[in-house]
Amino acid sequence: MNIKKEWNNLGSKYATEINEMVEFGEKNGWENWKGKEPEDKRDHLADEIYRLLKEANKTNTIDEFREHFPPAHSPLLKFFESKGQNIGQLHFIENEKIVFLTGTAYQKRQAYVLDAKEIIELDPSIHAIGKSPRNNVFAILSDNKITTTKGWQGEIIRTFPLTETKDLGITNLIPFNDGHKVLVITSEGIYIVSPNAEKMIHPEPDLQDEEWDSYIDMENATLSNNNAYIVVGDQCNDHRILNQEGQQIGEIGPQSSYPHFCLFSKNDDQLITNSCHFYNGITIGVSTDNLNDLHIEAYADSDAYNIIDEGMRVYVGLATEDLYILGDAYGYIKAFNKKGECIWRHFLGSTISGITISDDEKTLWVGSYSGMLHKLQLGKGFRDNHTIGNGNHYEDFRLIIWKDEPVMKW
Repeated sequence: MNIKKEWNNLGSKYATEINEMVEFGEKNGWENWKGKEPEDKRDHLADEIYRLLKEANKTNTIDEFREHFPPAHSPLLKFFESKGQNIGQLHFIENEKIVFLTGTAYQKRQAYVLDAKEIIELDPSIHAIGKSPRNNVFAILSDNKITTTKGWQGEIIRTFPLTETKDLGITNLIPFNDGHKVLVITSEGIYIVSPNAEKMIHPEPDLQDEEWDSYIDMENATLSNNNAYIVVGDQCNDHRILNQEGQQIGEIGPQSSYPHFCLFSKNDDQLITNSCHFYNGITIGVSTDNLNDLHIEAYADSDAYNIIDEGMRVYVGLATEDLYILGDAYGYIKAFNKKGECIWRHFLGSTISGITISDDEKTLWVGSYSGMLHKLQLGKGFRDNHTIGNGNHYEDFRLIIWKDEPVMKW
């Protein structure tokens, strides 16, 4: 059998079996699934596929290659392990243009702009990029200073030279809507950076402990779209709800083990928080009507929240007009409404590390630790019968940005 036929026969068989298993598990309960776990039996084709992919990129025959060989995840695992890297801090600019970074907080990072299919390498001194929830304000960290601008590379609003947070590896940056303050998330603490101060707002200092330090794991934070509230959390501390000055007004305990992610709905009427245990997790939603003095106990049923999802360890997410689109540790992106109904799921592979969406909510870009950046047209229809998921999404291409390799497309 030739490689094209084998790749396609095995790939479509695997996708069909996975989709059938997941659909059964969701409808009937996973405890009732008695079948075997489907296997993707294409590992032996990986070296040749990789060679053909590189050749297609050199000869500019990518579209033809993509038609003959729909992309896959599991056969290429050995390449991800040696060459893959985090792709994160994705932010929509305009039209088909986004900005993103490779690398994690304490690695050397590289920023890129992806404009339609063209990729542009940015200044290597850029170490973090953020975008405000509203008003299209961008923040860029470079050479130990943060600069906020009106729009991408637009008029400068403010420059913040860093002292307290100088040289810290920054997990995320979120500028406020006016560009005059920035929420800075690091594993050495979470800060509000303003013209006059770099104020640590999380964790709370333990004044009784002479050896206390601010190091945290699983650091996460979000800013409400209207900038009225900040939510912060980490592995050892509940999600704390703060006002815009950084003073605590409420608290949400984890319903799984460790606070891991938080996000406001697009209109700010709901806050979701995710807590994780190993690769799984629970996401709950609370109304923002009563955030002042809100206290939700850990591991306790309560009418004060509803369950959004009981499976995902959420790494990244965004809110559309009606939905949350969340990316998890297993390589799935899933869309939920505020009631906790799963509207669709789509598998990409590896831990999802970055996500952004166009203003018209039709195009989604998703990055993962595999070193791949996927561009999806939502609801356009499946491109092939290798797609795992029920979201009916069409993948334009995936960009492959691997260590010590030229950038490739598939």
